[in-house]
Amino acid sequence: MVPYQIIILAAGQGKRMRAKQNKQFICLEDKPLIVHTLDVFNEDHNCTSINLVINPNEQSEMENLIACYKYMDKVKFVHGGTERQDSVYQGLKACDSKEGVVLIHDGARPFVKKDNLDKLTEEAERGGAALLAVPVTDTIKRKTASGLTSLNRSELWAAQTPQAFHFSIIEKAHEHAKNTGFLGTDDASLVEQLRLPVEIVQGSYDNIKLTTPEDVEKAQAILNKRSMNEGE
Repeated sequence: MVPYQIIILAAGQGKRMRAKQNKQFICLEDKPLIVHTLDVFNEDHNCTSINLVINPNEQSEMENLIACYKYMDKVKFVHGGTERQDSVYQGLKACDSKEGVVLIHDGARPFVKKDNLDKLTEEAERGGAALLAVPVTDTIKRKTASGLTSLNRSELWAAQTPQAFHFSIIEKAHEHAKNTGFLGTDDASLVEQLRLPVEIVQGSYDNIKLTTPEDVEKAQAILNKRSMNEGE
């Protein structure tokens, strides 16, 4: 088993959710979204510490919430930046150790599975960088001025989080991105800019990111399915 630190991003406004509050406070089965996510890592003995990146204006609310669920021995609050990439960088700077494996995860993905975490951290320790992803099931087309092109679905993966790295690699990748002005869509894309390999660990289609109101319905369906499986 591979010990790891994790940076959990919970500072975004989540405008597409149209919830009039940070989506991390939306309740699923009477428990806030961010608590569902924190549960996964609080219960994983391989997780040594959690850097929870938040909006500084929501610190009191977050502190009260975390205190209710007794996570304070693992959780450190970090103030987020303007962009997601800035928030990750702040999380990296706040890490207790600058060695070993560090995971970066979206607070709005509450359904990552323990066995996927184990495989991910093992792959990152071996190769330096890895991410969870699932094969694309839809036909994907690229639209340009010259028309449509169908992409080879067998080569396409939908990236998820967590993404896992040797600390030195992801720190170097973020420093390089800052120096070159590169803004990536995820942390793996920053490592790709260094021309270093990033391995894929197949994840679960349940590991959804809650972005829209429709995603809340999907999340409830996943929770219902899990409850049924536990009852069998």
